[in-house]
Amino acid sequence: MARETATLKGERAAETDAALVTLSTAEIEKDPHGIFHHYRPLTPFIGHEEGGFIVLRAGDVERFSRDPRLRATETEFPEMRGITGGTLLELFKNGMLTSNGAAHRQRRSPFTRTFAAKLIAELRPKIRSTAQDLITEWYEEGEVDFVDRYTALIPARTISDILGLPKDDIPHFTRIVYRLSRVLSFLFQPDEIPELEEAASALAAYSEELLNERRRKPREDFLSAFVAVADAAGELTPFEIIAQIVALIIGGTDTTRVAAAMQVALLLQDRTQWDAVCRDPVLVPGAVSEALRYEPSVPGIGRITLEEILLDGRVLPAGAFLTLSLMSAMRDERVYAQPDVFDIRRTDHMRLHPIFGGGPHRCIGEALARAELEEGLAALTARIPQLQLAGDPPILQGHAGIRRIDQMHVAWQR
Repeated sequence: MARETATLKGERAAETDAALVTLSTAEIEKDPHGIFHHYRPLTPFIGHEEGGFIVLRAGDVERFSRDPRLRATETEFPEMRGITGGTLLELFKNGMLTSNGAAHRQRRSPFTRTFAAKLIAELRPKIRSTAQDLITEWYEEGEVDFVDRYTALIPARTISDILGLPKDDIPHFTRIVYRLSRVLSFLFQPDEIPELEEAASALAAYSEELLNERRRKPREDFLSAFVAVADAAGELTPFEIIAQIVALIIGGTDTTRVAAAMQVALLLQDRTQWDAVCRDPVLVPGAVSEALRYEPSVPGIGRITLEEILLDGRVLPAGAFLTLSLMSAMRDERVYAQPDVFDIRRTDHMRLHPIFGGGPHRCIGEALARAELEEGLAALTARIPQLQLAGDPPILQGHAGIRRIDQMHVAWQR
């Protein structure tokens, strides 16, 4: 009986492999929403030319985000993409987001209190003030590069306030972050690895310098408290401590920068919904949630299978790299009515927004991201209801990691 079961299992796996659709990055990037819409009813996952599988359906993505049969990716992704050493690999090896078990708990715990919802709520007036100050800086110009002058600066200034970073450092560390975050996607090419390594080394060195300064001259800020607790506990190596600050700076700037720009672009392309938000600020949280669903800045989450998993009659092998596609899941017809329609009054959002992940790796910065996105949008709609796109809408690239956004200009009548 055992031999018969094994034979049937092997035949089933062979049939699954024979039927597997495998697509290249270029094919997916031409129209990711269209690709996922096409294959989602046909199969629970598709293959990726770079390796691994893309999980498409909302129920599977939600379940797998907390399934003990999967783990975070550790160093599999960079190694799969040709990164075999250096600071880049060490950041993946020592980072909170890519770690598992006790290492993950030890790396995450120092941040839990700082990013508690109550403390972030107290930050909201400061975030709103930052947004209002930025608008005042360029309002008389009548047109502005919206990403560089607004959506990039709100999270950058906020994270610098939380960490106690010098304001003059913001242009420096944001430039490095936006170069480095490309490593989290399938978009970079092998010849870009030296540039990515340079950016990783620069951000790690910057973080180490900050931490050493706090050791020499402690202040009343997060970095001082973090390094004191971490050093006293003795659970993290010196580079682990650096890696957590690197991850925090990246996570606290790039994802929100993209999401904030995209939510405004979506609203400005539907004047009725833009005008509704301008008239009624109560609609702001719904607009933010819907934009995060419709065009997410984080399109997928990486996981590794610990064992063979049967999914809707098909087999995911043990040790496989999975991309849990949030882009696909958040347009799944099984969960959302008219999923390809952008609707700020949508009532069928999931209780926990999928964009922030699930299980022990659910995003620790969720409350902060929502505060920045909501306060930034509220300040803008209150001050410039006549805002409009100047030129074509921005284009997002990427179906894993952090998506990239091109230029976005907005204009208004003063």
